[in-house]
Amino acid sequence: MSSDDDEGGEEYLFKIVIIGDSAVGKSNLLSRYARNEFNAHSKATIGVEFQTQNMDIDGKDVKAQIWDTAGQERFRAVTSAYYRGAVGALVVYDISRRSTFESVARWLDELKIHSDTTVARMLVGNKCDLESIRAVSVEEGRALAEKEGLFFMETSALDSTNVKTAFEMVIRDIYTNVSRKQLSSNTYKTELSMKNRVSLVKDDSKSSTQGFGFSCCSSS
Repeated sequence: MSSDDDEGGEEYLFKIVIIGDSAVGKSNLLSRYARNEFNAHSKATIGVEFQTQNMDIDGKDVKAQIWDTAGQERFRAVTSAYYRGAVGALVVYDISRRSTFESVARWLDELKIHSDTTVARMLVGNKCDLESIRAVSVEEGRALAEKEGLFFMETSALDSTNVKTAFEMVIRDIYTNVSRKQLSSNTYKTELSMKNRVSLVKDDSKSSTQGFGFSCCSSS
């Protein structure tokens, strides 16, 4: 569904999921981006949490609904319902724990199996502040991302390195892909609404918007 607001603009709502092994820092990445908070003593919780963030892209009000597995991966594979409707994904590993990097292929397979549409994907090497105990090199992360056709960035939820840039790069890529498809098909919005892939909704509230920071490079 799509509609115009008072100024003739549309609002886009995109679902993005964060996946990866337990304790790679998914929840802290989300809290750092959404609330600029970090909890060094955070514990895994059961269930699913999400935050909604606003961006202004090309004069359009874009909302990203970002979902965090919040510990589910400790107990079972993340269910297909978690992925349903997602058009973006951050696949996270911990640069100081090689096993979490080796699990990336499994998470990508699960994403491919359960997602029902094209997904903008980014490989995120989190905890780059732990350089002294690094177990996965920047080059290894970049090589895997290139092999799988993913964006790549190293981040630190602890000191905020590249966190905003990583999320907003994915959001902008989703917006670009959707805009391109809209231009090529007059029926695209109706098709999306019917298949629950991307929601186009109206919101009369005027939320503050965030600027977009872009970077093509990871931190070293």
